[in-house]
Amino acid sequence: MNQTAPIIELKDLRKTFITKDGVVEALNDINVSIAKGEIFGIIGLSGAGKSTLVRCINLLEQPTSGSVIFNGLNLETMPNSDLLKVRQSMGMIFQQFNLLMQRNTIENICFPMEIAGMSKKQSRKRAFELLDIVGLSDKAKAYPAQLSGGQKQRVAIARALATNPEVLLCDEATSALDPTTTKSILGLLKKINKELGITVIIITHEMNVIEEICHRVAIMDQSRIVEMGDVEEIFIKPKSKISRQLIFSDETHIDTFVGEHKCRIIFDGRTSFEPIISNMILECKTGVNILFADTKDIDGKAFGQMIIQLPDQERNRNRIFSYLDSNNIPYEEVDDHVI
Repeated sequence: MNQTAPIIELKDLRKTFITKDGVVEALNDINVSIAKGEIFGIIGLSGAGKSTLVRCINLLEQPTSGSVIFNGLNLETMPNSDLLKVRQSMGMIFQQFNLLMQRNTIENICFPMEIAGMSKKQSRKRAFELLDIVGLSDKAKAYPAQLSGGQKQRVAIARALATNPEVLLCDEATSALDPTTTKSILGLLKKINKELGITVIIITHEMNVIEEICHRVAIMDQSRIVEMGDVEEIFIKPKSKISRQLIFSDETHIDTFVGEHKCRIIFDGRTSFEPIISNMILECKTGVNILFADTKDIDGKAFGQMIIQLPDQERNRNRIFSYLDSNNIPYEEVDDHVI
């Protein structure tokens, strides 16, 4: 993604908490620049500090030291009145939706506009517009107890957009949802990012969420950012131990295989004892389907070809290509007619 002017900059950010057991370091030496209009992911295991980090961005948590810069302005030096206005520019959605159970859908969406002093007529007009954006025009009078988890999150997203924010902070926003609903919510966030130009910051422990939606990602471990960059680059060549753990942890078993892309691997005299395909699958942590093989062993060397079916996900395919390139294994992508 082409970088534009940063909308958020975190400089030398630290956050410590005083507990009965002593000082707990939640964030240490955090430096991040997030561009306007991008979808930026922050991922880590439980306790890595990612939720504390997102709450420092809008100063719901006061950093112990360092700076939070929003549109070139240091939030920590702002008067409270100005800080409240900035917070209206940062919508936030949570894992548990945080809807007001005694209010219906429209009333929930209107709530932040009431706090901002908008008239009832204006706020209701805006609320109905937002309901249309999130695809819930028929649920205006429904109460949270009458909605599914995905519908509740859509209401929460509409509410977060009510004050026309420049940034949408999503703290584990899909963790309570099933995979199908997660995909639809991520699709909605992508739509909001593309059509409204809102910068989206995703906090998650699920790498599939990062892969599905984010342009760049910061990987956290033990209160620090250990790796940061374009999602595709990190997925293909993860450098840190925690990155490899997060990327590969949920790819250990395949029940069915779907993929339209195919690749011919050429055996041109490498040793027959080198398990090329096995090593590729183990290192790339993504499966392939062998469709055709014609190889011969001549004096301990392998000659011939093998055609494999590749996974549908482009990043997984690129990981395989990167492995083949780095090991000087000849290959070419092929069409259906070769089989």
